Amino acid sequence: MRIFITFEGSFETFDVSADETVEAVKLMIKEEDKPTLHVFNAVTQDTMPIMESISLLDKKVSDLRTLVTLRCGLPVSVYCLRTPKGLEMYDCNMLKDYQTDIGTTLRLDVWDGWKEFLMACLLGQKLKVQRYLSKEGPVLRYQKRVALYIAAFCGYIELTEWALKQGVQPHEAVGVHPYRAWCHEALHADVSKCPIHAAAEAGQLLILKAFVNCSVLCLECKNAAGQTPLTIVFKHKHKDCVLYLLSKMWSTVSFLKISVPMRIYIKIKQWILRAQSHSLHKSQFCGARVFGAKVGDTVMVDGFTKPKMTSKSWHKAGNRDSQSILLKLPSLSKQTPSSKPVNPLAISQSDTREQALKFHPLVNANTFSELQKQQQNQKKNAAIASKKEQLIKNTYLPQVHLPPVSRAGYSHSSFFYATPSADFLLKSSFASFSEHSGKTPRENAIYCLAVASAFKEKRWLQQLGIARVLAKKSISNLTTRGGLTACENPLETVL
Repeated sequence: MRIFITFEGSFETFDVSADETVEAVKLMIKEEDKPTLHVFNAVTQDTMPIMESISLLDKKVSDLRTLVTLRCGLPVSVYCLRTPKGLEMYDCNMLKDYQTDIGTTLRLDVWDGWKEFLMACLLGQKLKVQRYLSKEGPVLRYQKRVALYIAAFCGYIELTEWALKQGVQPHEAVGVHPYRAWCHEALHADVSKCPIHAAAEAGQLLILKAFVNCSVLCLECKNAAGQTPLTIVFKHKHKDCVLYLLSKMWSTVSFLKISVPMRIYIKIKQWILRAQSHSLHKSQFCGARVFGAKVGDTVMVDGFTKPKMTSKSWHKAGNRDSQSILLKLPSLSKQTPSSKPVNPLAISQSDTREQALKFHPLVNANTFSELQKQQQNQKKNAAIASKKEQLIKNTYLPQVHLPPVSRAGYSHSSFFYATPSADFLLKSSFASFSEHSGKTPRENAIYCLAVASAFKEKRWLQQLGIARVLAKKSISNLTTRGGLTACENPLETVL
């Protein structure tokens, strides 16, 4: 018996025996599931099919990005999704808000200059990963966390060992790019995922063993949904990983005279680390270390700033190799026409006359007079400044002992990262103070310390406090109409 089946324009025939049941005929018909969406990966140049039910189109963009992360292994904070027209899709919106239909192909874009770095991470190429690391301190630390996350997901032992040696912790959240540090309210929930969670989702047993040997805190590390690595591997049905994590969770830690269960040991260690962190925070209360974003750092706000997730290559993003920065000197064997030696006797008389007749263009008389006036004013200002400096040195400097002026330029501590923009703002502030007050910051400090040292009955720290108040007053009064004249006798306000 022959059965004819037509569906959406297709026509097929099946030969079945007469004693076959309807259920058996249904099993013979092959059902082919079509992807709900397609995602083109700009890093790997591959298109990923998203095999989910049609109800996915009624969910948020954040739900789709969670599925994409499970497929490609990239953290949610390194990429964004775009519509076929190039419109960026934000996590808080629904997929149907972007007119997303069944079979639509979306685009996955990453940070500009990160394509080569992420591709090296996906391939486990440690040397290429090191080559494409950023030179900015906060971005560099973020890239190392991303590298460990991808290495854990893909199961690259060498790259994992390198990231662990760099100080990255397996139970440390990948977080977000420093440019988006101020957008914490609109961030995806999975930015709190750690490399241990990526290894558990992918079922990488060797990576799990390496992470647990590095820190047992990984066993109790929870993601945004409150799931531990054991819960994650059980959910994804990784049998070997389940058995390993169970054996570790029910093991004991032996000391000299006592054995502690692993759960209790982890609780004690977490308590100790919290106490150490609290103590460190109190010791740094003086402000020697700055946390979070700083002046001059780049800040990105969704919908307001120029997008930096367009998948530009490393070179197009403005990065250069260290070898290309070096200037290439011309070869001594190849001389340019301008560098050829000229015999003075071979020059004809006509050439010498032409050279003698070549003069520089005349400068306008008004422009020349203005230049002279500017030079004279600069000389006068320099003379006045030198007189003031000598007056301060002769009058106030003997009363105050200051360290010698450093000629090495302004420098930060090793643990403080300063961007070039912040350094420029600091130097411009010094220049503005000198221009409006007529004193350099050092001369102003000498003057304030000399005035404060007149109070002999007070201790040195109190004198220093008076000098600091005087310095603040002298700076704040620059914005008033009276300038520094209002601060000529500020001792009544200070005391």
